[in-house]
Amino acid sequence: MKKILLVLILVCFTTVCLAQDIKYGVRASLNVSNLDFEPDATFDNKHRNGFAFAGFVDFGLSEDVALRTELQWSAEGGKEKAIRADYIQLPIMLRLNVSERMSLGAGPQINLKTWENNDGFSTFAFSGVLGAEYMITDELFLDVRYSLGLTNILDKDLTDLEAKNHVIQFGFGIKI
Repeated sequence: MKKILLVLILVCFTTVCLAQDIKYGVRASLNVSNLDFEPDATFDNKHRNGFAFAGFVDFGLSEDVALRTELQWSAEGGKEKAIRADYIQLPIMLRLNVSERMSLGAGPQINLKTWENNDGFSTFAFSGVLGAEYMITDELFLDVRYSLGLTNILDKDLTDLEAKNHVIQFGFGIKI
């Protein structure tokens, strides 16, 4: 885990040195999230509607390629209080402009749980993120993202169940 964090930090610093164009911004989104259990849950597993807030930095690597790093707070998990988890997340997305107003992005995401101690959830989780962004003006944008959990979010010492988050975000933001 320390090696992964070190590599991500080095990539971020290297990117800053190579970046041609740097833009900052904020975004907010509506989350629709749920948990995939293995084996299947024996209870009613409904989705949770939540929200997320983020600050981001876009590092322009070329005219059509950018790297976006964010620091995001996100409400995720299921509808029942016992299976809700909120996270501070660090998505790192490589973004490609497919037109003048549209870009696509993908990358890894590190999740740090910000809920109660000893609540049955693991402290760290990893996800993959895919997204699309449409620029309304030069500053305002709409985006949609899908985050797929890659690791078990439940504490292995407390249960034999495995659960992975999957989240769809519908967002808007502004670039400064």
